[in-house]
Amino acid sequence: MRIVIAEDNVLLREGLVLLLTSDGHEVVAVADSGPGVLPALLEHRPDAAVLDVRLPPGFRDEGLRAAVEARRKLPGLPVLVLSQYVEETYAAELLAGGAEGVGYLLKDRVSRVGEFLDALARVAAGGTALDPEVVSQLMTSRRDPLQALTPREREVLGLMAQGLDNATIATTLVITERSVSKHIGAVFAKLGLPPSDSGHRRVLAVLAYLNS
Repeated sequence: MRIVIAEDNVLLREGLVLLLTSDGHEVVAVADSGPGVLPALLEHRPDAAVLDVRLPPGFRDEGLRAAVEARRKLPGLPVLVLSQYVEETYAAELLAGGAEGVGYLLKDRVSRVGEFLDALARVAAGGTALDPEVVSQLMTSRRDPLQALTPREREVLGLMAQGLDNATIATTLVITERSVSKHIGAVFAKLGLPPSDSGHRRVLAVLAYLNS
């Protein structure tokens, strides 16, 4: 597997390089600051990227913003975020186009090397690896969110979780886009996602589905 790493801590960065190469992977590029991440991803088009959230120069969300932009330019690029923090805004945006090939693990909660390697392999294969704490923070403690949904609403939500837009969902289910919009509106209402959440309602609904 060809991998790009973005991590400013030199000991952790070199440790990741050693770990991944020892496991038979090829680290094609490393970045130690935010501005270097996106160019490395676009140049090498790796099989997966392992990114920290907070990188120089600002130490805020440079790595995660680069991941979001990279997945816009390279749809489906597998990204595993390995961080000490949950940056809710960009974490939600990272998942907005579908959770396939996305991982978000908290460094302090990765207890075994094998656990990390398994998560990376799952993400590279198009799967998902989300730390439960990440899901918990993004869902803001919503409980049993899918119980109130009808079978059709669950079906629509399942297709949303695959990253499908309304038109494609309508074609898949052989219904009108207007019907899809009505079902999605009902999903939002039943999950307690008010219009004030408009920028992230679709993301939070998908996270509810994944967490179920």
